[in-house]
Amino acid sequence: MIRRKETKHQGIISYGSYGKAFIKETLGFPEKIYISKKNTNKSFPGDLVSLKIKFSNKKKRWEGRVINIIERRKKKFVGVLEISENYAFVNTTEKNIYTDFFLSQESLKNYVDGEKVIVEFLDWPRGNKSPFGKLVASLGGAGKYDTEIKSILFENGIKSEFPQKAIEELEKIHIKSKEKRIDLRDELTFTIDPVTAKDFDDAISFKKLEGGIKEIGIHIADVTHYIKPGTPLDEEAYKRGNSIYLPDRVIPMLPEKISNEICSLNPREEKKTFSYIFQLTEGGEIKKGKFIKTLIKSNRRFSYEEVQHIIEKKEKKIPEEISITKKEEKIEENIFGAILFLNKLSQKRREERKKRGTISFEKKEIEYLMSEKNQPEGIKIKKNKEANQLVEELMLIANTNAAKQMSSNKKEKPFIYRTHDKPDKKKLKTLKKIIEPLGYVLNIKGKGLNKQLNKILKESRGKKEENLINKLIIRSMSKAEYSTKNIGHYGLSFSNYTHFTSPIRRYSDIIAHRILSNSQIWKIKEKDLKEKCAHITEREILSTKTEREGNKLMQLKFLENKVGQQKRGFISGVTEGGLFVEIIENMCEGFIIAKELGKERFYFEESKLTLKGEESKRKYVLGDEIEVKVKIIDFKKRQAYFSLI
Repeated sequence: MIRRKETKHQGIISYGSYGKAFIKETLGFPEKIYISKKNTNKSFPGDLVSLKIKFSNKKKRWEGRVINIIERRKKKFVGVLEISENYAFVNTTEKNIYTDFFLSQESLKNYVDGEKVIVEFLDWPRGNKSPFGKLVASLGGAGKYDTEIKSILFENGIKSEFPQKAIEELEKIHIKSKEKRIDLRDELTFTIDPVTAKDFDDAISFKKLEGGIKEIGIHIADVTHYIKPGTPLDEEAYKRGNSIYLPDRVIPMLPEKISNEICSLNPREEKKTFSYIFQLTEGGEIKKGKFIKTLIKSNRRFSYEEVQHIIEKKEKKIPEEISITKKEEKIEENIFGAILFLNKLSQKRREERKKRGTISFEKKEIEYLMSEKNQPEGIKIKKNKEANQLVEELMLIANTNAAKQMSSNKKEKPFIYRTHDKPDKKKLKTLKKIIEPLGYVLNIKGKGLNKQLNKILKESRGKKEENLINKLIIRSMSKAEYSTKNIGHYGLSFSNYTHFTSPIRRYSDIIAHRILSNSQIWKIKEKDLKEKCAHITEREILSTKTEREGNKLMQLKFLENKVGQQKRGFISGVTEGGLFVEIIENMCEGFIIAKELGKERFYFEESKLTLKGEESKRKYVLGDEIEVKVKIIDFKKRQAYFSLI
């Protein structure tokens, strides 16, 4: 047996469940290090720690113990205030924080028992089970929707207000300039966006040329014309990384004056754009594509619903019940023809991508129908229809050609790519184990994995488990990220891909615009660009987490008025503690605690993802349909609880 001495290292500590911690990578040590709860030494997630490590021959892994906290990266936490005669504590509610904070009675002025508060770390004396803290602010009564939204934003470090310097810079922006641009104001141009959209960052132009050739323009708001490198607005946009979309609010990357006014491609307004213009032959081949700075004036704005109506009905009018203006609208012949042609083009390209191996997820999104008082009255399941696909395919054309152009010039300057690696084998094994009991076959050792996954997705369409299968396959995929190394995009089946088309809401696109435009005022070394790619990827992950938590909270708000109602659902998750159930009609999810399944004890069969009764042998299996009742909505725990009917 090899005995190894402990060696000393530094790293950023992360926490998992039950207080167990780990360090993905220390400075100078590439292996993952596991830390038991007793060896975390009063550290918090994100702290820079000093630790001693050694290899465990028994568990075949590196294990460590924290010996010193070098820097506390996070000092403010969220929790519920608990006041009694002799003491006061803040019981932290943040995930992976396994301690509460002791408060002095003097710090409780103007605070009330049961409030959700922000507490700041002061000290953690030796021998004390809990650290000392001081109250910084109240978020409101614990368990209320508005309080919990504020809590989610704070926990994830999301700030909605812009710093004063960035606001002051807004007043200095000049909309008019003498910069030379290709004038396309007389070209047929229009936008297609959600009905609720306030910022329009892309437009489409269409023109017929001789010999059956069509000239198509994809015009993107020229944000970099107004946001200059190193300015307060640019620095704040970089910090944020992207806009965050919650059900009842948006946390924008850029102030609304820029996103909704100055840069938004509003109809009948002259706007500066960065465009990809190409010619399409009668055979469908793209030729003479070029990226140029342009000046456009959109003829009109369409919603996805309006365009979908045109595609489906093939008529030159939009009825008032669909129209944005709430009036019947007539469609000009040239726009009508352009929409039908572009739809035909997008469907053709979509089929070609499928043949190449693009993973064909059928997106289903929840849209909350809000009352005048901003309360969720209903849920609409949005499907990805031809109108959405028309815009998607055109944006893909711009994104792929931007990456292709820079990939061919990679010796001249580094570029930012949107990359997606092949699926992880361990995740595929987990996927196989979960879906096979549901009747789906996956041979992870065979060829044509993407074709197999597409077949599974196709077979699940229209079935109760469709949403579950989509989620499971997405989880089996590698995470897409930003990188200076172009490895292609597995999910889309592209060898060259970047993000170019949404600079109003993604900082990655701002970087792509600056490099593509060959800007002389902004040059970047590959080392610095790698750092930016890592930061933007990290911000995207955080934003996705925040959006997921915000959507879950609105789901609870919607279910709050459904307590006591009976619903049909299916088992979407099985754990030792109970069952997750998704309601079929609205995709809302709740949890049934195992002990409420019956008086007998239920055992978790992990290999079969099943809870099985000890005496009755009754089984609850992933995918089973069951009747449930909405029992409790717990905003503090951010969980809906169901009971079995």
